[in-house]
Amino acid sequence: MSDIVLADLYQSILRPLLFSGLRADPEWLHQQTLQTLGWLDETTTIRSVVCDRLTASYKYVDDRLSQSLWGLDFANPLGLAAGFDKNGVGAGLWSHFGFGFAELGTVTLHGQPGNPPPRLFRLMEDAAVLNRMGFNNDGAVMLQQRLQHLAQRLPQREIPIGINLGKSKVTPLEEAAEDYRGSFKLLKDLGDYFVVNVSSPNTPGLRSLQSIDQLEPIFTALNEENTDGKPILVKIAPDLADEDIRAVVDLSMRSQMSGIIATNTTIRRDGLKTQVIAKTGKSVADEAGGISGKPVRDRSTEVIRLIYQQTQGELLIVGVGGIFTAQDAWEKIIAGASLVQVYTGWIYEGPGMAKRVMQGLVERLDQAGMQQISEAVGTAVK
Repeated sequence: MSDIVLADLYQSILRPLLFSGLRADPEWLHQQTLQTLGWLDETTTIRSVVCDRLTASYKYVDDRLSQSLWGLDFANPLGLAAGFDKNGVGAGLWSHFGFGFAELGTVTLHGQPGNPPPRLFRLMEDAAVLNRMGFNNDGAVMLQQRLQHLAQRLPQREIPIGINLGKSKVTPLEEAAEDYRGSFKLLKDLGDYFVVNVSSPNTPGLRSLQSIDQLEPIFTALNEENTDGKPILVKIAPDLADEDIRAVVDLSMRSQMSGIIATNTTIRRDGLKTQVIAKTGKSVADEAGGISGKPVRDRSTEVIRLIYQQTQGELLIVGVGGIFTAQDAWEKIIAGASLVQVYTGWIYEGPGMAKRVMQGLVERLDQAGMQQISEAVGTAVK
């Protein structure tokens, strides 16, 4: 069955069933998907068949899309964003869906249940998701054990794996640096790069850690622990004022961070078509949480452009927010992102999305007369 047929089946049959208000809630479906992937990955007798089938359907290879960044090889610039696979359940399979890298987490030092449900909502009219998960995850020790087990089964990692680190809810803000250090210490040998997440709106006080006086001790603690020189990035919110973004960028460069992920979800509610959350009966404005998907697309690209202009391309940028098509990804790349990530777009567009985006990026390289995707980075920035 061709990829086109598979994509049509998802768009015309499977997605309407999964997204129907009469079906189970989005979080339950998400967890069932991950459990199934985890089972497939662990079942030796069928794993190779599953991987071959996924690769044939969803993977697109073209050397023009490859890059070497931080000493890591990326077959293509599209990655799975943090939040989808918090506990690394599908870590052994993401390459077969066509991703060039995958970011696990957010993981916290102490395992935690997150916020009470319901806490995940689709805003269909806006091609968006509202979530207030609250860093629900099994904790750094469990992720460590899972990744160690994966390394024993699959010694050769097919794509770079990042690990997104968050602050445990039980940890006071003044002890945040040691909390991040603790998670990094447990996981530093198991991730290819790491991300300091101080921008989720769903942990009380977390976004205050984006202020320079609170962010600097976190960077210092991680740098002290980072004896092997693993790439460490910081993920910022789209709701920061431009001057605050510039301050974070300056600190990141002074602290020799490896990059910025732009951006996390937004707490803004203006311009939304969805007015009421059917599941709760409340207006979107009254529902706590961050919004991802198309509503954050333009601001994310603005932030990427701002950072690239400020750093003249010296600080690597990972662009995330509202990517559904090759054009969305291309706009972030020419604004200054060397890599891009998807979450909401993959949920809406289905597993064939990565392949379609890759094909579209190659077409845009041809149109621009470029030989490598790295040539396109920042070309729209004056």
